[in-house]
Amino acid sequence: LLDRPRLIDRIRNLIVAPDRAHLVPFMTTWADRELAMRLGIPMYGADPKDIHFGTKSEGRKLFARAGISHPAGAEDLHSLEDVVGATMRLLARSPDVDRVIVKHNDGVSGFGNAIVDVTGLTPDAERTDAVKERICSMTLNENAGTIDDYLETLAVEGGIVEALIGGEDLPSPSVQMRITPLGAVEVLSTHDQILGGESGQVFMGSRFPANPEYSVQISRSARKVGELLAERGVIGRFAVDFMMTRTDDGWQHHAIELNLRKGGTTHPFLTLQFLTDGNYDEASGHFLAPNGQRKFYVASDHLVVEGLDRFTPQDVLDVALMEDLHFNQATQTGSVFHMLSALPTHGYVGVTSVGDSAAEAQDRYNTVVSVLTKEAEAAR
Repeated sequence: LLDRPRLIDRIRNLIVAPDRAHLVPFMTTWADRELAMRLGIPMYGADPKDIHFGTKSEGRKLFARAGISHPAGAEDLHSLEDVVGATMRLLARSPDVDRVIVKHNDGVSGFGNAIVDVTGLTPDAERTDAVKERICSMTLNENAGTIDDYLETLAVEGGIVEALIGGEDLPSPSVQMRITPLGAVEVLSTHDQILGGESGQVFMGSRFPANPEYSVQISRSARKVGELLAERGVIGRFAVDFMMTRTDDGWQHHAIELNLRKGGTTHPFLTLQFLTDGNYDEASGHFLAPNGQRKFYVASDHLVVEGLDRFTPQDVLDVALMEDLHFNQATQTGSVFHMLSALPTHGYVGVTSVGDSAAEAQDRYNTVVSVLTKEAEAAR
């Protein structure tokens, strides 16, 4: 776009009310900022000069300043030696840690995360080689390349190492927020993330809203982070991710990431808002339609069904119509499909299944999976 000034002129001429228009990038860059300036409209999103607040290293620093719990670890690491040293110091402080996680500063949706098994290691100086050996054999996400590739990216982006929260019941909720141009901090929603991939670190989808046992608790902590960002002049959407652990007194939350952008939970939530004209209530953690009915959904932008790549977008919509899967405006329940253009190339599709209870939303999502699986098998 920036190389096509005549096209930018055409777009500018289509903006009939510049004082009521703004540019909304998914993830702001210097190019987006330049485009907004050439169009003569504001950009609603974090200024690229503030994007560093969304890195893993700066996120940990903000969690510390906000006084909210986050895993023990270290930030601003750029080499294998940095990671080894940080891991040694972590083991010295917390000898019971059996796994640590290394993250690239700019990793998205779990890509850039690598898990290191440090079971049985001690922080003694003579064990440095053993720690280094474990790190060099860390578990990478699929398509991440080799260890050398991973370390090369680390040298450029920087990264962190921190203790991997362990346990049997480990939900990973997130809080979506925004800062208005006037500096007001707003909690928009909470979600329980659905994670997958070989390491269990890749974002696959979400359930809305987050578990009511902790949704209000994590919103309060996320708001503290939002207030710090607002003080620094940041605006736009962002999210704070947490890991939850059970204690005798209830749930304990641990902040793990700050994403200064839209995310995989943005579009399903906006879909629910547009379809129902409802709103999320921060105080209760519930989403209420205008008639007072609570709404729930299960969403994924990566629903994979073997053989689905043989379908066109229209095929999926026809199946949804025949099987009565579509969203019903009268009942305000049902499923909405998106990312249909990914079908022929990648064989997956996005879906948001809305219900009047968490169980109904899950049932509707499961029905979509079942129907598409049956149709794909028939096609094969």
